Amino acid sequence: METESLNRKNSSRKSSIVNGNGDASTKLTNGDADGGDGGGGEVTLKAKMSLLNGCTVIVGSIIGSGIFVSPTGVLMYTGSVNLALIVWVASGLFSMVGAYCYAELGTMITKSGADYAYIMETFGPFMAFIRLWIECMIVRPCSQAIVALTFSTYVLKPFFPECSPPEDSARLLAVCCILVLTLINCWDVKWATAVQDIFTYAKLLALFIIIATGMYQLSLGNVQYFTFDNTDTRVTSLALSFYSGLFAYNGWNYLNFIIEELKDPVKNLPRAIAISCTLVTIVYVMANVSFYTILSPDEVMGSSAVAVTYAERAFGALAWTIPVFVALSTFGAVNGILLTSSRLFYAGANEGQMPEILTMIQIQRFTPTPAVLAMALLSMLYLTVSDIFALINYVGFATWLSIGVSVLCLPWLRWAQPNLPRPIRVPLVFPIVYLLATVFVTVVPMYASPVETGYGILMILSSIPVYLVFIAWKNKPVWFQKFMGGLTQTLQKLMMVVRPKASSKVFKFAIYPSFNFDFKHSALDG
Repeated sequence: METESLNRKNSSRKSSIVNGNGDASTKLTNGDADGGDGGGGEVTLKAKMSLLNGCTVIVGSIIGSGIFVSPTGVLMYTGSVNLALIVWVASGLFSMVGAYCYAELGTMITKSGADYAYIMETFGPFMAFIRLWIECMIVRPCSQAIVALTFSTYVLKPFFPECSPPEDSARLLAVCCILVLTLINCWDVKWATAVQDIFTYAKLLALFIIIATGMYQLSLGNVQYFTFDNTDTRVTSLALSFYSGLFAYNGWNYLNFIIEELKDPVKNLPRAIAISCTLVTIVYVMANVSFYTILSPDEVMGSSAVAVTYAERAFGALAWTIPVFVALSTFGAVNGILLTSSRLFYAGANEGQMPEILTMIQIQRFTPTPAVLAMALLSMLYLTVSDIFALINYVGFATWLSIGVSVLCLPWLRWAQPNLPRPIRVPLVFPIVYLLATVFVTVVPMYASPVETGYGILMILSSIPVYLVFIAWKNKPVWFQKFMGGLTQTLQKLMMVVRPKASSKVFKFAIYPSFNFDFKHSALDG
């Protein structure tokens, strides 16, 4: 066990690259990991997700509350309906280009963790930790808390037609939503993907109803609002409009976080990206067209929930159905965030950059239970914060900047390690275009909203002292190492979890370790 602990960090980076030296669990050709424990007593993440599951993870993670609220933000900065539609199309293409860049990286660097793993392999642990810190501590739990609150608000809305639902009730229901999905994700990854499948279909049905109604209105000639009138030609405004558009598309990279659990990822990952991103872009553009067949730009600008306003105008007495569908959509989005984000905790812990307990997998369910619980607890903690939305705006700059750094890994590795096997090879123009667009949507808004971008920079810088104290400092006091070791062992017993690929013999020793365990030589030391 001590030898395994010592070697885990050093071997994990090498085994993740498809160079012929990795073990069977990290090779992309492993398509038969579904079921059982591998025949050798191994405890590891299993490849249970099909192409359909992969598509629903992406679609379910992208289509959350964004399409029902972002049209207001896009129109606010573009000024005209036609330019707003162009921004929606461009945002979809931007996301698809980024997703294809991630496809090459994801099939070359095969561990769960997506951009965190790519930055680790390319630029080393310090840059990777900054990305990990931003995602795990701020972006993902905040996003999940906000989407859970959106879910609870729309569930309660039919019961409070004349006013906003009580804040405490909305928060309590949001907690219940997170707890239910935490249980599902801890129990079985197939249950989690089944939830994703079902609620993806539900949200697509909701959007289909909106689109069908809009197409009918379009056939009647209701095109009076499709003009370039009042277009805002300022470059800063155009860049800020992409923040709202890209927020709605956020989630296109989530499948890469669980690539170890995708069957035949060399074939299925690019297919899932192509199908999902194309479908989402078409749905988003057609939904926006539908909104403007009935609603004027002023009505859209004055609405915080465009779909509800649209339903009140289009469906009359049946308008209550849209809040229900929005609730279903956001429930699936919460599940998608939890399913993929917990794997980011798991990947960071495998690199020794998060507590050791987060590397462990439940011995019966083969799920990263500690990582799922950590994500859920952080999300519920953010539900106590009064101004989460401002926090998300502050970190938006850091989010897109860090994704840009991830895409930079692709041309960097082409130059630094040209002989690495690349099962998928995208044209080099893809990352170049994406990086130029990233510079546009991150640098230009600094002039228009310096406060928000300033807070984003501060959040990035806050990771530096954490890295220096908890990661870079190797010779920590013995009492601290013993405390962390005892805490890890206690949690290990409570959750019945072990490190990946631990045999049954190791499991017995790990669950009931000797109290004379030498912490100086454990993985806890740095």
